[in-house]
Amino acid sequence: MSNVRISERARAVAPFYAMEFGKHAAALEAQGHHVVKLSLGEPDFGAPPAVLDAMREAMDGRPLTYTAALGLPALRQAIARFYADQHGVEVDPARVVVTAGASAALLLAAAALVDPGDEVLIADPAYPCNRQIVESFGARVTLVPTTAEGLYQLTASSVRAGWTERTRGVMVATPSNPTGTSVPAGELAAICEAARERDAWRLVDEIYLDLGDHDEQGRPPRSALSFDPGAVVINSFSKYFGMTGWRLGWCVVPEPLVPALERLAQNYFLCASAPAQLAALACFTPESLAVCEARRVEFTERRALVLDGLRRIGLPVPVPPDGAFYVYFDVSGTGLTSWEFCERALREAHVALTPGRDFGVGTAETHVRLSYAASAEDLREGIARLGKFLATLG
Repeated sequence: MSNVRISERARAVAPFYAMEFGKHAAALEAQGHHVVKLSLGEPDFGAPPAVLDAMREAMDGRPLTYTAALGLPALRQAIARFYADQHGVEVDPARVVVTAGASAALLLAAAALVDPGDEVLIADPAYPCNRQIVESFGARVTLVPTTAEGLYQLTASSVRAGWTERTRGVMVATPSNPTGTSVPAGELAAICEAARERDAWRLVDEIYLDLGDHDEQGRPPRSALSFDPGAVVINSFSKYFGMTGWRLGWCVVPEPLVPALERLAQNYFLCASAPAQLAALACFTPESLAVCEARRVEFTERRALVLDGLRRIGLPVPVPPDGAFYVYFDVSGTGLTSWEFCERALREAHVALTPGRDFGVGTAETHVRLSYAASAEDLREGIARLGKFLATLG
């Protein structure tokens, strides 16, 4: 139908270049090439064994009806217990909203918080879908410049400097995609306070929180809820639990927001997948949590492998990550833009990466994201191929 009119909203959404490079990698594989895929943040482990068993049980032929729009009560309670046990934060299960992936949690939060013309502060660089969703509801996103010295993250001073009379909220991701860096807890508390004293909402993306480094006492990173109970916190089963394709996430919201999110969820997607929710209950057993912790440790070993490999082949990493499974490295010394580097690395070395253009403005042409969610074998192979590719550049 040539006369179909595409909405301004749809026309304004930029491609998610990580997925685009993933498509090109798949096309090369279809031609018989072995592509080392380091472009997507998709853990190679998959769900913990107990979760797989629980999914098989859930798919035993029983009727799988809709759940409540806010999620299975048992799963909401399990998530609340997880905050208490893992992060020392008491969360009322009534404030937990289970969603069809963290993206749906962000969608609900943006729908509930954003009005057309509102201004929202986000770090540059940052995960692209966060700003795309907020902009879809009519917000104006201000990308706040960051520096390597500041861990490529917002600071309380940069938030105050970027604030205007139209600013209604601030979004923080810690650890961050694409950099893998975390906002120090004291700084995050100061950012939240700067927004709170201006009567603005705070949305904290904690999707990678449980893949953050533990401190010297072996304690996991603190959730923003530990010092800002009024923040909106988003999390997911995709990363720490390795369940990307299951499309299951959650958010913790202030009590007054719950009815609004319930109405929105009822209208947007009714509920998250019933079998995925049933199976996800097994994520919080001691057995599954031990599996996930062992995997977290393995990711730190893979990180060391990648950092050492990039150093050896001459690709500098301005800020080493302390969480997630990404390394954001600088290609400006190669004479190529990040886009050119990624295109040629895929075409000539068959290594899929993600250009900085996905993540903002300041590092769009100079930096490339590598995901070390792949196996150690693939990481070694990918670094070796990149080394040979760099040698051809002279």
